Amino acid sequence: MEITPGSVADFTAVPTLVGARVTLAPLSLDHVPDLAEAVAEGDLWQTWYTRIPSPDDMAAAVQHRLDLRAAGEWVPWAVVRLDTGKAVGMTSFLNIRADNRKLEIGSTWLATSTQRTGINSDAKLLQLTHAFDTLGCVAVEFRTHWHNQQSRAAIARLGAKQDGILRNNDIWRDGTLRDTVVFSIIESEWPTVRLSLTEKVAGRAR
Repeated sequence: MEITPGSVADFTAVPTLVGARVTLAPLSLDHVPDLAEAVAEGDLWQTWYTRIPSPDDMAAAVQHRLDLRAAGEWVPWAVVRLDTGKAVGMTSFLNIRADNRKLEIGSTWLATSTQRTGINSDAKLLQLTHAFDTLGCVAVEFRTHWHNQQSRAAIARLGAKQDGILRNNDIWRDGTLRDTVVFSIIESEWPTVRLSLTEKVAGRAR
């Protein structure tokens, strides 16, 4: 079936997406207390190769994402566990190119306690389903710091393939230069990726 490309309005909408383990809820300042608690686990914000807000900076970080949403540049969600009802992280659509039916999933972080629990797989399954099945994307990108080995491995486990490395792509907060590793999933790969993620969320695959 031919897919009609989504409009700009479609690409910038922030729907509530409900999965088996999480709800992706439109981000709001109401999520700040939960998110500040979640980011405190393991002092996530102190990891040098990430840009994760500290508990004290969480309100400003959320407001920044809301400002980007208002400008039509980002689609930000809070990742809310279904079993506790608490927000345990954030994730967004960014680098949205509705005319080319492409976007990036990024600026994602999750509480340490969610790792290898199926939370990330469920969140990505929801985002990718929305991107490919609702918006008709032809490709979805993921980008991460060269030195963020954990993130690179997690992206590969989703089924994304590495496209390349952008050398000296960013000047980092401490003045160092970041090499950015770019991954993507294209529309022809999506059925297999969806099956893999569905199995992981159900606990039938690692």
